[in-house]
Formats: sequence, C-alpha cells, structure tokens
Amino acid sequence: MNLAASLARRWEHFEHAADMGVRGIGATREAAFEEAALALCAVITDPALVRPDILFEVDCHATDDELLLVDWLNALISEMSAHRMIFSKFAVTISDGRLHGRAWGEIAVPARHHPAVEVKGATLTELKVFQNPDGLWTAQCVVDV
Repeated sequence: MNLAASLARRWEHFEHAADMGVRGIGATREAAFEEAALALCAVITDPALVRPDILFEVDCHATDDELLLVDWLNALISEMSAHRMIFSKFAVTISDGRLHGRAWGEIAVPARHHPAVEVKGATLTELKVFQNPDGLWTAQCVVDV
C-alpha cells in the first residue's frame, strides 16, 4: 500500500438522533469495510485498549455492497454480544457479493475497556457504500445503541 493510500484510511463517527453513525474510508472497498468495523467497535471503547488475541471468522453474502456492509457489522455485533467480545483488528475480502471477514479481539473486561454503550445492531439508515471521485471508498451506516 502506498503512503497516500495508508494516510487516506480512517474511520469516523457521525451523529444521528439517539444513535451513532459509523463510517469507514479506505483506498479499497475492503479497507472501507474494515474501517467501518473499527468505527463500530470504537463506539463501545477505544480500540487501542483491545488486544487482538482471539480470531473470529465470518462469511456473508448479499445482493449489493450496502446489504453486505450491514450483514458484516451485524455478524460482528452478534459475536460481541454472544461471547462478550470486542474487536480491534479486521481483514476483509469481497468477491461476487461474498464477504469473508476476520476479526481479532478479546473478551471484554469492563475495568480495562470501560465500555461506553452496547451496540444493538447496524441499520439501513444512512446506509451507503460508494467510491468517491478521488478514488477513495466510503462504507457507512447508523448503528442502534
């Protein structure tokens, strides 16, 4: 990855009523999905506090990129809820409407992670996956907190 692409990779939050928007930006669609997942986890805690010790793998299939993003984020939310996990590192591959994702994290420790909220689900609100005129990809949606 060249320097410009690595500098362009980032995540951010945007406000939406009582919920929270998550947005990933990257040089590729996959990088944008990875950054959106990082933004999701950053709603809960500072990702720098989370050790990438346990690997979780997920496969999703959808008819378009937007629904694929929601499926990806909801799979992560489900795993976090079922196993009290939190993630800090992601790798995504996408081909022909299929996503294979890997997420690394650890069991949440409230005393160390200081969770702010519980994310209940990714929604279709503000859902967009697109390539900007400058070539960067954006993947975003609102999550219910």
